[in-house]
Amino acid sequence: MKKILWASVIAVFLTACSASIEDYQGTSPELKLEDFFNGPLIAHGMVQNRSGKVTQRFTATMEGTWEGNEGVLDEQFYWDDGREEERVWYLTKTSADTYEGTAGDVVGTAVGTIAGNALNWVYQLELEVSGREIKVTLDDWMYLLDEDRMINRTRMTYFGFHVGDITLYIERLDEESSQAE
Repeated sequence: MKKILWASVIAVFLTACSASIEDYQGTSPELKLEDFFNGPLIAHGMVQNRSGKVTQRFTATMEGTWEGNEGVLDEQFYWDDGREEERVWYLTKTSADTYEGTAGDVVGTAVGTIAGNALNWVYQLELEVSGREIKVTLDDWMYLLDEDRMINRTRMTYFGFHVGDITLYIERLDEESSQAE
């Protein structure tokens, strides 16, 4: 009986500690992907292993375009070890607060929900690790700070086990500063 009681207490505690997209309902500024990811952007980020040690750093340039409910986000990654990668997202606004997206290294379709200033975006990504392809689940949380800045925190899991985190700062650029780079 005590084991069942403790299991119930732990389950309630863990549930109470996890964030829900509804927690951000009514917060501002209001996030709309078609506004923020429209035009040139730059991002700076880091990857941490499950212990919190920074294992990689990167910069990314992005260019977003939208036509109606359809968007394209072209990302160019520049890693601290000299590697360069490209990911092109094809985005669709499916309702007032939901989006879907596909990309070449994304398994299936990414699904995102917005509330207030936050987006929760979940998808599987194919990564090469030690010469073999694995599928890692990414649980992205994006928070709009103001109309030009966003923080993105990502939890990475592999078969349900936490394997690392990504932290990303994204900033919108005006057309003049993006042409100067």
